[in-house]
Amino acid sequence: MSRKSEIELTNMCLICDGNKVLVQEKVGTNGLVFPGGHVEEGESLLESVVREMKEETGLTIENPKICGFKDWIQEDGTRYIVLLYKTHKFIGELKSSDEGRVFWIDRADIDSANLIWNMKELLEIFDTDLYSEFFFKIKDGKYKGELM
Repeated sequence: MSRKSEIELTNMCLICDGNKVLVQEKVGTNGLVFPGGHVEEGESLLESVVREMKEETGLTIENPKICGFKDWIQEDGTRYIVLLYKTHKFIGELKSSDEGRVFWIDRADIDSANLIWNMKELLEIFDTDLYSEFFFKIKDGKYKGELM
């Protein structure tokens, strides 16, 4: 039995500016996410999150810190891993991309925001030391996410 498995690596970054966080109205979705994207061939994990933030937000982030992971096993057996980063250091001017519109939202408004894809649970990983992983298991034929 091989211990190797196919993995799709992606990232997501919570960019903070005082009491505000950056969100993205991703094309093709009906809600808000934190910006992110795929790790490209030959690219380090850190390089990938810096590149993705520049492409999707116009900002050059600095000193992103890894907070945890979101992961699940896809139907084809591929493991999908989202590396979760956080930073409050950036330069540049905010600019939306073909991926979707980006804008700042006040932390006080985050509970009423139309966040999708378990973004509120991911905030538990970004903001606390209580959890490091959000893993989806298949239960009763459906994916069920659990903070760990």
